[in-house]
Amino acid sequence: MKYDFDLIVIGAGSGGVRCARIAASHGARVAVVEKQYWGGTCVNIGCVPKKLMVYASNFNNQVKDSHGYGWDTVPGHHHWPEFIEAKNKEIKRLNNIYISMLERAGVNLFTGHASFKDDHTLKISSSVLSDEKAEDKFITGKHIVIATGSSPTKLDIEGNEYAITSDEAFYLSKRPENIAIIGSGYIALEFAGIFAGLGSYVDLVYRQPVPLRGFDQDIRQAVYDAIEQRKDIIQHVKAHPKKIIKQGEQYHLYLDNGEVVQTDCVFFATGRHPNLSGLNLEKIGIEKGKKGEIIVNEDFETRIPHIYAIGDVIDFVNLTPVAIAQGHALADRLFGNKIRKSNYDYIPKAVFFNPPIGSIGLTEEEAALRGAVDIYISNFTSMRYSLTERKVKTFIKMIVDQSSQKVVGLHIVGDDAPEMLQGFSVAVAAGLTKAVFDETIGIHPTSAEEIVTLRQVARVTDKQN
Repeated sequence: MKYDFDLIVIGAGSGGVRCARIAASHGARVAVVEKQYWGGTCVNIGCVPKKLMVYASNFNNQVKDSHGYGWDTVPGHHHWPEFIEAKNKEIKRLNNIYISMLERAGVNLFTGHASFKDDHTLKISSSVLSDEKAEDKFITGKHIVIATGSSPTKLDIEGNEYAITSDEAFYLSKRPENIAIIGSGYIALEFAGIFAGLGSYVDLVYRQPVPLRGFDQDIRQAVYDAIEQRKDIIQHVKAHPKKIIKQGEQYHLYLDNGEVVQTDCVFFATGRHPNLSGLNLEKIGIEKGKKGEIIVNEDFETRIPHIYAIGDVIDFVNLTPVAIAQGHALADRLFGNKIRKSNYDYIPKAVFFNPPIGSIGLTEEEAALRGAVDIYISNFTSMRYSLTERKVKTFIKMIVDQSSQKVVGLHIVGDDAPEMLQGFSVAVAAGLTKAVFDETIGIHPTSAEEIVTLRQVARVTDKQN
């Protein structure tokens, strides 16, 4: 059978774009269907605009810190509308870059909503961006990749229609003076830091005793302690929302511990779900898991061998670089006749809070299940804060497998933690031993040099203790 395209990618996010570009570079006839956001969640309503907001939120503290160094700077007033306008302009520029990048690669672009007519045929309905109804198009592909990403999930409680999610947070017409953020993961902490840094009072509500479930316990505690030192974020721990009541221009958030939080805005940062609505997957028999994710094998194949899924829709590790790696590997395998490997055992993670967090490898708890581990810890105030009123701690933790002496985990809370971790993640992923770290000359004076000068074992842990 002759098909219109060798490969059709549904979704122009990071993973889908990489898959399409690499496939086209191997000579494949490629099409991408995107209904709204060229560049996907990350570029439009995710990590890119969020990082810009993090930058914006840090300037207030930098002004205050400058006083210790002799500057007579005065904190100013942040103009939210002007910032959002500038942010939107940058995102529009990136949208155009993604479109031109695909076009230069020879990829055919279709704007609209894709759904399966059969396992080789897609119907493309008029886009949500289109002002006029267009006739449906039908295209066929030998291979089809589902890369439609994910969307925020709201809690199923009374009054949840009053709450926003990260999607809406990027386009608020004004910054709320008071905001209640529900959750304690990446998104919750990052937006708590953003709004607090820009002048809002933040109530952070979560079920756990400390934030960032899934991270190393010492890191979680260090982050909790860092938040407790701030006056602009109040933590409501071991608490769960019951309902939201609107009263005038404010909202009353009722918690199951009896507290009632009065706020201008309620923000749910309570997880995400795969974007699969309207794809008509049931018609072709694509299998889903308990969380609604598409089930795939190690080659990203669904139960229909020529239909694949990558990125958040498979709910593996929902990070942009992981989706990119998956898309690249799939395109190479299908059209480049080569196998591209990625190390999924050691995926570095970052949380762009203030202070930021960087992490790679096993937690202490995970490592101890495999055998005895040596724990190295450094906890200090970095040199930057020697002359300032603020005293922000840096916490570094290294986990070393005792039998092999390989560094199996490295976790940092403190300024520039993500930047430090990107480099050291190569060393951890490569399986380097503690001796190699010890032999490495540090750069002085930096916080990063602490990683190669850790000498004293803080404790030994194994599954027995």
